[in-house]
Amino acid sequence: MSDIRIATAEDQILLTKEAKYCSYGDTVHYIEPPRIFSRCEGSYVWDTEDQAYLDLQMWYSAVNFGYANPRLNNALKQQIDTLPQIASQYLHKGKIELSEMIAVDAKKKFGLDGRVHFNVGGSQSIEDSLKVVRNASNGKSMMFAFEGGYHGRTLGASSITSSFRYRRRYGHFGERANFIPFPYHFRGPKGMTKEEYGSQCVQQFARLFETEYNGVWDPKTNQCEYAAFYVEPIQGTGGYVIPPMNFYRELKQVLDQHGILMVSDEIQMGFYRTGKLWSIEHFDVQPDVIVFGKALTNGLNPLGGIWAREELINPKIFPPGSTHSTFASNPLGTAVGLEMFKMTSEVDYGAMVMAKGKFFLEGLQDLQKRFPIIGDVDGLGLALRCEICGPDGFTPDKATLDYMVEEGMKGDMVVDGQKLGLILDVGGYYKNVITLAPSLEISYPEIELGLKLLEQLLVRATSR
Repeated sequence: MSDIRIATAEDQILLTKEAKYCSYGDTVHYIEPPRIFSRCEGSYVWDTEDQAYLDLQMWYSAVNFGYANPRLNNALKQQIDTLPQIASQYLHKGKIELSEMIAVDAKKKFGLDGRVHFNVGGSQSIEDSLKVVRNASNGKSMMFAFEGGYHGRTLGASSITSSFRYRRRYGHFGERANFIPFPYHFRGPKGMTKEEYGSQCVQQFARLFETEYNGVWDPKTNQCEYAAFYVEPIQGTGGYVIPPMNFYRELKQVLDQHGILMVSDEIQMGFYRTGKLWSIEHFDVQPDVIVFGKALTNGLNPLGGIWAREELINPKIFPPGSTHSTFASNPLGTAVGLEMFKMTSEVDYGAMVMAKGKFFLEGLQDLQKRFPIIGDVDGLGLALRCEICGPDGFTPDKATLDYMVEEGMKGDMVVDGQKLGLILDVGGYYKNVITLAPSLEISYPEIELGLKLLEQLLVRATSR
C-alpha cells in the first residue's frame, strides 16, 4: 500500500484557491487532499494526472446512463442549436411531450389521471410537492416520514429528512415530521422473517390511530393531523435499505383508511435504478404524488419535478403561479429527458438492469462468504448495499469503511496490469454501508472489475 498521493503543483495551487474562495457548505471534504477531476466517460472518471477511477456511485445515481453518454449528450447539443432558452412562463414542445410521457405512463401503471410539474432539482421538487400536499389538505403542515429517510436540504425538505444534523442550525420552516421506523430487517428483531417484520412495522404505525390520545387522529371528525407520508421506496442515503415486498401495500391500506397521501420520493431510485421506471412499482401500490430528479437528464441539466393525481394538481386547485422557478421546464433539460425515455423504450431496459443487478449481487454475496466484516448485502436492480461491520459481522464499523474509501481514492490498485482507483459512496444509519449505484450501462466485465477492486480493498482493510 502507498501513502496518500501528493497533489500535483497545479492541483496544489487550485486547492489553495479553493480553501480561500470556495464555500465548504456545498462540498464534502472526505479525502485529504481532495481529488480534482478532469474528464469522464462511461463508468470512469480521470483525475488531473490522468489516473482512471471506476465509479460505482455515479454522482449519487444522477448519471444512471453513464458519463458523457453520446446519445444524451447529442440531444443536448441539438437543443442548444434550436431553442436553448425560453422563460418558463411560456410553452415549448419538450415540456409538453415530456409531461405527456410521464403522465401516460403513470395512467397505464397506476390507473390514475395526473399532471406533471417541473422544477430545477430534487429538493426544489420536494418543496413543490409540499405545496401540493398542503394545498390539498387545507394547509396541514405535519407529515409522516421514515427514520433513515432523506428528502433534501432545502428548508422544507430538511424538515422531513430524519437527520437533525441538516436542520440543527436553521430550525423548521413550516413543515414538521413524525419519523416512523423503517423495516430495516438486518437490524430488526431477530426471529422474524423479513415479511413478518414489515407487517409488524405497519401494525406499530396503525396503532397511532387506535385512540385520539396517541396524538395524530381525531375519531370524532375522522381527521388526521398529518397530511402525507413521504417515503423513499428504497432508502437512499439511509443505506439502500430494501423493505419487504408486502410492506408498502399494507402501509398504503392504513394511509387510505385515514385520508393520508403517499408521496413517493424517486429522486435517487427513479429512472430504472431498480429495474423499473419508479421503484414504487415493485410494491403494488398507487402513490398519490411522485417526486423525481437526478437521472432524468443524466446529470446534464438540473431538472426535476413531480407527478400528482389530477385531484391534487388540476388548474382549479393548483392554479398558475402556485410555484415558480426561472429555469423550471427549461428546453435543454426536457430535450435530454425525452431522449432518455426514447432510449430506454427501445430495449427491455428493466430486464437488462435486473440481470446485471443479479450478477453484481451474486458477486457481493460471494465476497460476504469470504469476508466476515461484510454483515449484510442486498440489492434490487442496480441499487446495491454492502454493510461493513466488525469481526462479529453485525457491529457497525464506520472507521473501516472510511479506510476503504480512502484506499480506493489512492488510485494504486492493479487488476490485470491496469492501475485503477475505485469511487465508493458511504451511506447508512451508522455510515458503514457501501451504497452501490453503478452506471446502468455498466458492462459485465466492468462489474467483475468492480468486484475485484472491492476484494482488494477488503484485503487491505482486514490485514491492517
